[in-house]
Amino acid sequence: MALIGCGTQGLREMIDLLPLPNVQVVAVCDPNKDSDNYVDWSRDGLRTGIANAIGKPDWRAGTRGVPGGRDVAREMVELYYANQRGSEKYKGCAVYADFRELLDKESGLDAVKIMTPDHLHATIALAAMRKGKAVMVHKPLANRLREARLVIETARQTKVPTHFIPASASENIRAVAEWIRAGHLGALREVHNWSNRPVWPQYPVIPQDTPPVPDGFDWDLWLGPSQPRPYHPHYTNAVFRGWYEFGGGAVADMGHYSLWPVFAEFGLDAPVWVESTPSHLCAIHDHVSVKIHNDYAFPAACTIRFRFAAKGNRPGLDIFWYDGGIRPPTPEELAEDHRELPAEGMMFVCEKGRILAGFLGETPAVIPPSKNREFQEATRQLKPSPRRSSA
Repeated sequence: MALIGCGTQGLREMIDLLPLPNVQVVAVCDPNKDSDNYVDWSRDGLRTGIANAIGKPDWRAGTRGVPGGRDVAREMVELYYANQRGSEKYKGCAVYADFRELLDKESGLDAVKIMTPDHLHATIALAAMRKGKAVMVHKPLANRLREARLVIETARQTKVPTHFIPASASENIRAVAEWIRAGHLGALREVHNWSNRPVWPQYPVIPQDTPPVPDGFDWDLWLGPSQPRPYHPHYTNAVFRGWYEFGGGAVADMGHYSLWPVFAEFGLDAPVWVESTPSHLCAIHDHVSVKIHNDYAFPAACTIRFRFAAKGNRPGLDIFWYDGGIRPPTPEELAEDHRELPAEGMMFVCEKGRILAGFLGETPAVIPPSKNREFQEATRQLKPSPRRSSA
């Protein structure tokens, strides 16, 4: 297997990849050679995790920032395998800046794992499948609908093994679906899902300054299929998600995890109608307040309403997505108990009641609590049905 994309998430997932007995990481690829300017959840968490995984607690101790890049990934791979095989000089991991060169030269490669920013997912997945390589791709599948459809069609044509990493069985949502199908709450009418994202800067304007490209970083390779533009750190690392060109915003960051099983369990197709209500920002120009015309970056907060047509015995329903701190109105069932909705969550609104759950559908409960006790008693013999294919 080859890892394409050696930023923080790629390296973090490699920690779990390396110990797999049926996997050998033979190549890594990233436009960045080696640096400590990445963005992460903590200053030293990733370095510590890598150090523990390779059995060298002092690995890169004292690093000024967060490490990342292709040389970091290669060092990690070779130190891990050397430690496992008793060889201090294990040198079995090739390194590339350009994924095209990797696919051309690594003839014995079986699979690639794509952990790049969103705008490169489809391009790399298509190239790998056309070479007959199995593909694992991180979310989202692409940040262009046309690209996503092409990726799916190419997977069908080439018949190579593929896996979309956010896909899951999601026992949580299946349990909720079984409750609803039992009929005690009536038909499902709405699903509300709200996230604490974004947790990265959402820049309201395109940067005008042009700082130099960091040493060891191939900006043109990072841009890939995107139109040329001057380098700026506001585009790279974790903050790429906020730009239309490079990311998919909050819903493409977290909505895959929470809503994928909702689509699967309730048989949802494409929405028939979508409404978006984004926030906006203003600026002062020549002593006058004006709304910033933003058609290049995701808003700081947004609500999206997806309407789905009736299908079979299921009536039409709406899915509401909220990010940037926005939540649904507090249900009367909670307000009466002087409670409010959590910072993240999911709520299923049926004709005769509501189910409140965590963001991924975990710990579901009918509200109010008194009704939940009655419902649990009525469904205590109910068991989830066998998993159905969502293919």
